[in-house]
Amino acid sequence: MLGHTTRSLFHVREYAMSSIINAVHTAVSGLNAQSHAFTDLSNNIANSQTTGYKASTTSFEDYVTNNELANDGESLSDSVAATTRQHTDNQGMVTTSTNSTALAISGNGFFNVVQATGQSNDSTPVLGTQQYYTRNGDFSQDKNGYLVNTSGYYLEGYNVDASTGTLGTSLSAIQVPSTIAFRPTESTKLTATGTLDSSTAADATLYPPMSTTAYDSTGAASTVDLTWTKVNDTTWTVKDANDTTGTSNSAIVTFDSTGAVSSVTSQDSTGASSTSSSSFNYTGSPQDMTVSLSGVTLGSANTVSMTSDSVTSGTFSGISMETDGSVMATFDNGYSQLVAKIPLTTFADPNSLSAQNGQAYTATSQSGSPQINAVNTNGAGTLTTGSIEESTTDLTGDLSKLIVAQQAYGANTKVVSTADQLLQTTLAMIQ
Repeated sequence: MLGHTTRSLFHVREYAMSSIINAVHTAVSGLNAQSHAFTDLSNNIANSQTTGYKASTTSFEDYVTNNELANDGESLSDSVAATTRQHTDNQGMVTTSTNSTALAISGNGFFNVVQATGQSNDSTPVLGTQQYYTRNGDFSQDKNGYLVNTSGYYLEGYNVDASTGTLGTSLSAIQVPSTIAFRPTESTKLTATGTLDSSTAADATLYPPMSTTAYDSTGAASTVDLTWTKVNDTTWTVKDANDTTGTSNSAIVTFDSTGAVSSVTSQDSTGASSTSSSSFNYTGSPQDMTVSLSGVTLGSANTVSMTSDSVTSGTFSGISMETDGSVMATFDNGYSQLVAKIPLTTFADPNSLSAQNGQAYTATSQSGSPQINAVNTNGAGTLTTGSIEESTTDLTGDLSKLIVAQQAYGANTKVVSTADQLLQTTLAMIQ
């Protein structure tokens, strides 16, 4: 009888010890899970002032096992695990910055950025090929004219070719050096001034032609030559010297008794004519322009000349950012010129991006492929200039959660200490 009782006590003790040890393992997993939550909360709180930071949350899940302690159809939940959940799709508050080149995104897009991997002999950065994405738009120019954010990432966009003035189609780091040249503005008007010799013989053409340089929208130069031919004492014709048809870009100019222009009848390549008091429409290279003849008079010598309204010089004074993603170079002549265009990249699942140092991310198979969009298209969002996107940390909420995590951690330690006491009691059962 005593042996049977002893065996029963041994069985009870083994069962109790197994349950108590299982409870210890569960409590330890709870301690680990609350430590994980504490780490997430402390990271959020530490980054409450970090530009573009996206606060994370902690998710808990239990592990269920079937073992010999469970009855048929029952299971025991004997541990817990914690995982960090990113919320990169949460919108931070947009606030005004003292940095005029700062940009804030309102929407789903990310800036395209790269990191420097070193420096060349002339101290310019050597940029890596790894593509990163960020919401930290606090950009400023470095000594080489590159736009770099406060985490050291270089902003990418479509740069304007300095030689052709055309916008590129592939991403590259945006650089606006202080040595950038001013591109002449597009010519819209040509102005002729001077005198025509009234003693010129009829049907005589004046050479050399009236000539000037005109510029197209990219700043490319073209020469425009106009020749004068006398018809009679009060009438002259002016035409494009390069026109072989004899009809395009020609005008009949009539002068009054004082020698001033009284009317201009022009004819275009289609044969259509129009009359103006002092100008005609030039159609051709580099683009259509108005030619003003009000400054031409009849006189005793041929001194006619022609100028373009293009502004051809300017000194770089800084850069400005536009809400459509345009990066403009500003000059002391009051003009601004496009030097780059900033696109925004979106992902099917931005919360599955891989977080990197400095509020940056890399694409993953779960996030989906990057989709490059123009600003304010396909949900990429809008840009606010001179502004930054604040951290999405909720200090009040996270501090409250911190107290809950502390209490839960303490409760799990209480389970461990209680289990220790139970083990001691159980071990002493049949001593």
